[in-house]
Amino acid sequence: MKLKTWHIALFATILTLADQISKIIIKTTMTLGEEIPVIGKWFRLCFVENSGAAYGMSLGDNWGKLALSLIRIAAIIFLVIYIKRLRKQSDTPAGVIIGLLAITIGALGNLIDSALYGVIFSQSTFTEVARFVPFGEGYAQMLYGKVVDMLYFPIIEIDKMPAWFPFIGGQSYTFFSPVFNMADSYITVSVIYLIIFQYKFFNKK
Repeated sequence: MKLKTWHIALFATILTLADQISKIIIKTTMTLGEEIPVIGKWFRLCFVENSGAAYGMSLGDNWGKLALSLIRIAAIIFLVIYIKRLRKQSDTPAGVIIGLLAITIGALGNLIDSALYGVIFSQSTFTEVARFVPFGEGYAQMLYGKVVDMLYFPIIEIDKMPAWFPFIGGQSYTFFSPVFNMADSYITVSVIYLIIFQYKFFNKK
């Protein structure tokens, strides 16, 4: 199937809007650390912010934030150029384009947070929700904003591990504890999909 430009534009728009609308709703209706059960204890909305990479991983302080934003910009530019080149090749599967596009949108989604949220939102706190403010009067400079995360799937939660258990005996344990957002999931799911289903294409290249 040959993807038309409007197919790509529509797909990119839907993913971007879904990511940004979910983040803005969470940021303007929930306080930091607030949790809302969705499916019992297995799926919760949990509002946290991070200044680093996907799944809350950090990359240092201010210099790390700036470096990560610049890396995202460079990655997006590279991916856009790469996707345009692949589209010109008749043997490129539509799934490859879709997968790479979803990764690009994921990077863009978190870049929007770090680039703009600091200048258009007030600070989120544990007692007050953020609100829109005049451009430039927010809690941080452009490219220094925090990324909004909210999806939490603590599949297994154990209040206290047995004392004999190696390394974490006597401690609480949560399997898959990161809180993430839709942009993170775009990247993760697409990378897994490309590795499993499109490896032959990249191996051939």
